[in-house]
Amino acid sequence: MPTAVRSHAKINLGLYIGAPRPDGFHSLVTVYQTLELHDIVTVSARRAAETQIRLTSNDERVPLDNRNTAWKMVELALKALGIMAEVEIHIDKRLPVQGGLGAGSGNAVAALIGLEAELGRPGPEIRDRGSGGWPAWWPEIAGQVGSDVPLFLIGGTVLGLDRGQTVDPLPDLEPIWCVAALPEVGVSTPQAFRDWDALCISEGLTAEASDAKLMKLSRAYASAFAEGIPQSRQGVGSSGVPSLGGDLAGPQESALVRTGITSWIENDFERVVFRQHPSLAEIKRLLAASGTPEAALHASLSGSGSALFGLYLTRGAADAAQERLQSAGIKQEVTRTLPRRRYWDEMLLTSVY
Repeated sequence: MPTAVRSHAKINLGLYIGAPRPDGFHSLVTVYQTLELHDIVTVSARRAAETQIRLTSNDERVPLDNRNTAWKMVELALKALGIMAEVEIHIDKRLPVQGGLGAGSGNAVAALIGLEAELGRPGPEIRDRGSGGWPAWWPEIAGQVGSDVPLFLIGGTVLGLDRGQTVDPLPDLEPIWCVAALPEVGVSTPQAFRDWDALCISEGLTAEASDAKLMKLSRAYASAFAEGIPQSRQGVGSSGVPSLGGDLAGPQESALVRTGITSWIENDFERVVFRQHPSLAEIKRLLAASGTPEAALHASLSGSGSALFGLYLTRGAADAAQERLQSAGIKQEVTRTLPRRRYWDEMLLTSVY
């Protein structure tokens, strides 16, 4: 019987980018956060005399050949295992394609989980995966497929360094309401990086200066998430992780506010993407609703976009943001952030729905 896997989205709680490196890449510091929003990836596999991969999707924009991240991941995994197999992958696309929510990267890890289940490979319980309970070669091939892919081997709240592929789990945040805005605008990530490179040149940002800044920011993130919530005032939810909101936080407070994180987290891509796409800056304004009772705790572009998100203390505030976006004709989804344990506990589906 085919294996169906939830393939979750992510947002970036801040994204800081360095000057271009000699290898053409950019060092960065970010905090990834998985969301309840997901695609569904269904995998069917059986051992065979030679490897054949077939990929289908309900979305015509999804590449159905070796350009697809799920295809790449399965191909690399089979080579690493020394196994030949006939593999069928179906991607039920519910997340935007190239929208900044990591949908393709999540698809790759979901396909890997499905492949493992189909081939009956021995391994630790799936719930132990987020703490590093996966085969040693998984992170290596995940990084080969894409910079965002390794974060989905952990889930929850994750610190991303280097190109984003060097990942470490952070203390998880209790689920909080999130509204994802999904505009039709297309943002080219390569072009966004080219615009960022031009900005670095105009501002005289050197690789050495940006490295020092990124090191300082990575330490600030680690400190804020690991130590920044005073134990005497720390709200703890049913999952035993720091609470961003809820009854214990009080009606006007959250851990994001108390730790001061919202005063300095930014997404550097906004500096160049908003210039090219002013409509996205307007969507951020609608999400933020600054100065109102329904104001977001934080609103930002996710990755290089075009998706944006707002985080809210209550469902009522999230619903108000959704209504503002609906009135402006912008597609949107109300969801919640997804902690690590639930990310793994709910990954495998007993039925497709």
